[in-house]
Amino acid sequence: MTADHGGDGGTNSEPELSDSLKTFGAVLKALREESGLTQEEFAARVQYSAAYVAKIEQGKRFPPGDLPARAEEVLGPVAVKVLAAAARSLTRRAVLASWFRQWAGIEEEAISLYAYECRAVPGLLQPEAYIRAIFDRRLPPASEEQIEREVASRLDRQQLISSNQSTAFSFVIEQSVLERRMGGPDVTGHVINNLLEMSTRRNVEIQIMPTVQEDHCGIDGQMYLAETPTHQWIGYTEGQRSSSLISTPKDVSVLLQRYGKLRSQALDCRATVTLLEQMRGAL
Repeated sequence: MTADHGGDGGTNSEPELSDSLKTFGAVLKALREESGLTQEEFAARVQYSAAYVAKIEQGKRFPPGDLPARAEEVLGPVAVKVLAAAARSLTRRAVLASWFRQWAGIEEEAISLYAYECRAVPGLLQPEAYIRAIFDRRLPPASEEQIEREVASRLDRQQLISSNQSTAFSFVIEQSVLERRMGGPDVTGHVINNLLEMSTRRNVEIQIMPTVQEDHCGIDGQMYLAETPTHQWIGYTEGQRSSSLISTPKDVSVLLQRYGKLRSQALDCRATVTLLEQMRGAL
């Protein structure tokens, strides 16, 4: 799974991308400044958040594929050719990491974000103790420095929920994920407390899928779905050290149908709270 959700998926490929991402960011910054625009002004014209543009310029986010097209009227045709060439050089390297970085950017701009997890608590809902339990058990072992860096990165990404209050977040989580007690009872207690706290937010819905559920359409595994500001739906899935961004309308439609069915099969939000409280009491 990726650095955002569970284990290590695209994380190990990031060093390959860092230098080229920083170069792309520097190119974008130079072109923006040449046009006499602040980050805020440029972001408004290309319809991204200023924070997102800042992270692209810092080399911390993979640029979205439509950035050159959006920037053409802002920066001019010559500058956009330079930007497009820089973007093409990125997509030819470290494809797995690029999938994650693209998804990370999509998440930041999403107006709706759905997640179904059958392997781990979704990254956006993981308390620090759970994050550390994941990385402490990862193979090959990570250094203390790497663990600290990745814990900090994941906690930083969780600010999405509090900062994007107009984004609708929906999570369906298998009960077995909690019953596994990853990291032990104390860690599981932190997880359950965090889920209960997050479920009180107006823009967050959390549903537990019961362990015994004969009518279950999530057999093909976890999935993530995001609705962009232009109302395009994009899907994302992960496997062992691999990930895939799904944008073909036909394939995204399949994921949306399955996710809708999963929501109807899982416990509703109130029943989920009751179950979580019972599980906490049983620890």
